[in-house]
Amino acid sequence: MFKKVKLVLLSFVLVVIVVALGNAIHTNLTIRGIDYDNKDVYKSHDDRNLAILIEVDKKLLYLIDLDANEIVKQYVVATGKVDTPTPLGTFRIVEKAAWGGGFGSRWMGLNVPWGKYGIHGTNKPGSIGYNASHGCIRMRNSDVEELYSLVKYDTTVTLVKGDFGPFAYGFRVLKPGDRGADVQEVQKRLKQSGYYEGSIDGVYGDGTKYALLKFLKDNNISITDRIGPEIYKKLGIILMD
Repeated sequence: MFKKVKLVLLSFVLVVIVVALGNAIHTNLTIRGIDYDNKDVYKSHDDRNLAILIEVDKKLLYLIDLDANEIVKQYVVATGKVDTPTPLGTFRIVEKAAWGGGFGSRWMGLNVPWGKYGIHGTNKPGSIGYNASHGCIRMRNSDVEELYSLVKYDTTVTLVKGDFGPFAYGFRVLKPGDRGADVQEVQKRLKQSGYYEGSIDGVYGDGTKYALLKFLKDNNISITDRIGPEIYKKLGIILMD
């Protein structure tokens, strides 16, 4: 019985040694085989002071060298559909990943406060140049891979559409629950007037509603939670055709 126990223990020790030795050999061979210049899709290779400008209406993305004041690259992109528009404003790249699937070969997430948006590849290259996404910026996979390798975390990304800034999609009658750059602009105006104390997040929530109602009361405007032309004008947002 004692001999049998010793034999089992010896077999177990030998197995552990073989596994450990095998892991060491595998690790050593793996390390030797890694291409350290290309092993990581998160690695940036460009040290220039770069920023991204996206003209949503023209479906163009520009990579700009801010120090040289010149366009480094230009790409055709797809933007949001009419009912799921691309956010407007200035944001930063806060996430980089290789998601795959409908997001193509690369993803660069933006810090848009009212939703999850980003610049990414696509498995539908025929959509490039059109209003086709749920608000994100789509690029051809070869283009997004190139852009991904050039830009870093915290790269500034500005999205514009025509000459009306945050109201480029039109002057909506805003209501609680709405999100977007227009809501963000209203929050800014209410904050500048001393009524809004929350974050400028582009989300029409309870804090925005409370500030609006106080603003309306102090300015002898009919109480409502809808923000239309009269309130825009009172906030100093001039509506032009």
